[in-house]
Amino acid sequence: MQSLELLTDDVLVNLYAEGDNEAFDELLSRHGARLHNYINQLTGDSDLTEDIFQETFVKAIVTIRQGRYTESGKFAAWLSRIARNLIIDHFRSERSEPTVSTDDDNYDILNRRELSEAAIEDNIVIEQILSDVRHLVTMLPDTQREVLELRYYKNLSFKEIAEFTGVSINTALGRMRYAIINMRRMAKEQNIVLTR
Repeated sequence: MQSLELLTDDVLVNLYAEGDNEAFDELLSRHGARLHNYINQLTGDSDLTEDIFQETFVKAIVTIRQGRYTESGKFAAWLSRIARNLIIDHFRSERSEPTVSTDDDNYDILNRRELSEAAIEDNIVIEQILSDVRHLVTMLPDTQREVLELRYYKNLSFKEIAEFTGVSINTALGRMRYAIINMRRMAKEQNIVLTR
């Protein structure tokens, strides 16, 4: 078989759709740095850039795996469009959060619940949610639990997780996706509510 580096993006996408994870690794190494720079230019925030970068590839993975990829010959542009839409969604949701002007004499900015100590009930609920999450995490398969803990408790990027665990970035992303799916399923089965 031809070396993956010599194949077109479309051929690599098709190979990945058929289960060849190395094909996706080639796509990631081919387009990852440029996409990362593009996202960073638009956001100017390294943490947000990491999140959007990872979410872009998760969306790409899901779309390709579900057989919904139709962007023949335009893989790089498609990735950029996914990233741009995620960035727009992020800033749109930030803008929709209510803001308050201190020019309004009737509004005491220092007398706001979010600036005060949380009520005892809130702390109890938050502690229960965290306890439930820890319980669900222990029930995950080892490989999924490892990725989830490295991402959320150790704050590692998926690239770092892949290097640490000795798997491809694609595999690390997949394990994270299945960890979240499994936790949602287990929470539903056990009637656990994970939001306040």
